[in-house]
Amino acid sequence: MKSAAEQGVASCSRCLTLSYIEHKRCRLCDKKLYLRPPRSVQKTLALLLTALIFYIPANLYPIMSTTLLGDEIASTIIGGVVLFFNHGSYFVAGVIFTASIVIPIAKMMVILWLCYCVHSGRISPQKELTNMYQIVEFIGKWSMIDVFVVAVLVALVQITGIMSVHPGIASQAFAIVVILTMLSAQQFDIRLIWDNMNAHRQDLTPAGNQ
Repeated sequence: MKSAAEQGVASCSRCLTLSYIEHKRCRLCDKKLYLRPPRSVQKTLALLLTALIFYIPANLYPIMSTTLLGDEIASTIIGGVVLFFNHGSYFVAGVIFTASIVIPIAKMMVILWLCYCVHSGRISPQKELTNMYQIVEFIGKWSMIDVFVVAVLVALVQITGIMSVHPGIASQAFAIVVILTMLSAQQFDIRLIWDNMNAHRQDLTPAGNQ
């Protein structure tokens, strides 16, 4: 069975109306048609590289500063995990470590692998790659948990002269990382993986059977 792209049918990126690519523009909203978004992999990698750059200061600099009776204590993401762990709050430490360290790194590695598979024409299990992509899209927003925690603490813990919490530069950098990785995942066109599979099948089809 031929795919929509092989039959010259494109989905409008604005209104999702199906039209033949030969019409060049959507028959409903007049937006320019593409069988596949141009330079999808390049745009995905550009956003991902920028996220990697911001991920460095997000871990090196303090994500929040706590002032208690005049003494200021700055905490990085890892520092916060260690602090909760040392105080016996293993669950909280595990949640922060998973949401702030494991998930962002896993997301970036998965997106890099997807881009590599598409760019190199590597034939990998398409269903597994599609499932990986869907998981990345689903869990992406949960990486914001650190930023939410800091925002809540800043709003609630403001006792003049006794204790206060202020966001650090890392909170801004980490928020940018989460947003960029989410945009990177959205920019990637998962259909490119299935295009690779279809192209591979056509290469293996004997000329007499076409």
